[in-house]
Amino acid sequence: MSPDEPSPLAPTDDLPRPAGGSILRGVHYYAVRAYFEDTDLSGVVYHANYLRWFERARSDLLRLLDIDQRAAHEAGEGAYAVTDLNIRYAAPAKLDDEVLIETRSVQIGKASCRLNQRAFRDGGLLAEMDVRVGFVSPDGRPRRQPAAWVDAFNTLSSAAGHDAPATAIGKA
Repeated sequence: MSPDEPSPLAPTDDLPRPAGGSILRGVHYYAVRAYFEDTDLSGVVYHANYLRWFERARSDLLRLLDIDQRAAHEAGEGAYAVTDLNIRYAAPAKLDDEVLIETRSVQIGKASCRLNQRAFRDGGLLAEMDVRVGFVSPDGRPRRQPAAWVDAFNTLSSAAGHDAPATAIGKA
């Protein structure tokens, strides 16, 4: 087959798709593996790669909640941007480790969401991050996030076994 020939498989064939994780009792779980590219000279996962893994988990959580960031951005509505984060490293991940990212909704405001994310290996905590994402217009100004998005996060919070953070709705 030459590089110019199309794939013999049609896009509708039952091919593997990227794994988006799973939502279980209001918590999103996303699995990653530490590859050579993720490690530093000492053989442990470079600290900034946890940010990449957490971002991927948040993005896939949004997909599972039927939140289409790209469509909202392309329609000129806006998108989420990280406004604040605090990360704590507890133990190093190493090459070939299977890491489970856990994401919980903590607070939902009119224009922002606060999430807690934790990375585990074999049940042991590797890193924990609190992150606030703000919904911003295409010109970068804070904007109310779509009501359907707020509802999706409130449903997630309720499924996690705690009341939807209704008191936070009035806050940005």
